[in-house]
Amino acid sequence: MRAVFGLVLLIGMGLAGFAVYTVKGYFDAQEQRLAREQARAAAAIETVEVYSPSRALTYGDLLTADDVQIIQYAEDYLPEGVFRTEEEIFPEGIDVPRVVTLPMDVNEPITSKKVTEPGAPRGITALLEPGMRAYPLPASVTQAFAQELRPTDRVDIYWSGRLGQAETTSIIMTGVEIISVDTEATGRRSAGVVLQVTPEEFAALAAAQNAGNLSLTPVGTGDDTIVSDIQTNINDVLGIEAPVVVEAPQPEAAPQVCTRTERRGVETIIRTVPCPEVQQ
Repeated sequence: MRAVFGLVLLIGMGLAGFAVYTVKGYFDAQEQRLAREQARAAAAIETVEVYSPSRALTYGDLLTADDVQIIQYAEDYLPEGVFRTEEEIFPEGIDVPRVVTLPMDVNEPITSKKVTEPGAPRGITALLEPGMRAYPLPASVTQAFAQELRPTDRVDIYWSGRLGQAETTSIIMTGVEIISVDTEATGRRSAGVVLQVTPEEFAALAAAQNAGNLSLTPVGTGDDTIVSDIQTNINDVLGIEAPVVVEAPQPEAAPQVCTRTERRGVETIIRTVPCPEVQQ
């Protein structure tokens, strides 16, 4: 009987030990899972609500209350000038829209740099910075890049015309910003663009366009290379040296001859005499 009781006691102690081990393993697993969740929560990026377009917008579109939505955006990576409340994006009420100055896509934060102030006029005047002017370049100048140019792109401007006896091409402006690209009814971009220039640059472009032909080339994004003093003509391109003009030697002046006439009766005699020195 005692043997049976001892055996039962040993089995009971074994089961109790196994139960303690199982429970301990369960709690260890729970603690590890909790630690992982806490680490994941600590590493999670905090987000905030900002306003974004609910449809793709381009230059000149009106930004109304129907064109915006609220999205979640990483707080640590917020662009400068975002709108987080309705009062910020429509401070004068939802009936006073803004004008889009830079294209925006859906789920892209709206910033103050991409829209005008509420109630601003719709057009080129809304895009110009203080003290700047708009200069239009027609399709004849920009058609080579008709499908490529976008607002905020920068271009270099070249002038071609006749200087003296040679056709010359010179760079006249660098890094000029495009603020508008004309759009045809089909939705394809035409070649005409509008540049933002100073009043002095406006006058220079007008004079250059009247005196010759303008052309442009896009500047790469982030390219800060300073380009200046580029001027060439067809002789330089082909390596043709201008002919050297040699002036013909001037003929030597004939020596001065002085004479004196003498009369002897009816006879006239001409004598060569030394020339008097010129009196100073």
